[in-house]
Amino acid sequence: MYEMRMLSTAAEREEAAALVQDRQHWLTLHGLPVPAQADIPAQFRQAQILPAGLFEDGRMLACLIPEHDPDLGWGQGPCLHLGRVHTLPDQSDDITRLITLWASDFAARLDLPVVRAETLARHALEAEPLAALLHRLTDTGWDVCGSGPGRDGDRVARLELPAEHRPGLTALISCQAHVPQPTPDDRSNA
Repeated sequence: MYEMRMLSTAAEREEAAALVQDRQHWLTLHGLPVPAQADIPAQFRQAQILPAGLFEDGRMLACLIPEHDPDLGWGQGPCLHLGRVHTLPDQSDDITRLITLWASDFAARLDLPVVRAETLARHALEAEPLAALLHRLTDTGWDVCGSGPGRDGDRVARLELPAEHRPGLTALISCQAHVPQPTPDDRSNA
């Protein structure tokens, strides 16, 4: 069984930071872009950030930062935002599919209509290897909503996934994740 849960210990946060570093190294070795502006491994170590991890038998397969209703500067209305999604290098697309299923169900349980995410897009969306990634994501239910500057200023492809209750999913993925609700002050400062 898989488990999606918040990373609550320093050891889990350090494991997530190492996973991110491994993924970024893999991307670099394969000539793929990595974010230029942000020290993402350090973000997973910060106590004020609430990351989550996808685990199988105690092994972390992926880490991400789920947020409720962030101001992305694109997309209309509230959403569940999946930030900083990183999976173990050289793994099958099944991890991405599991995250997709979980996120769609989780957003529905939070009464949010959509999930949004961004992926680096330094070139045209039709150029390889980005086109292959976007094709795999659209095959799992994501919609590509164009491109533009992302939260860190890098050019990104904007992704959106409809929320959908998936009652049988709990037999596959146990969920102990939570996302803090934005306060009225958070929305006015955005």
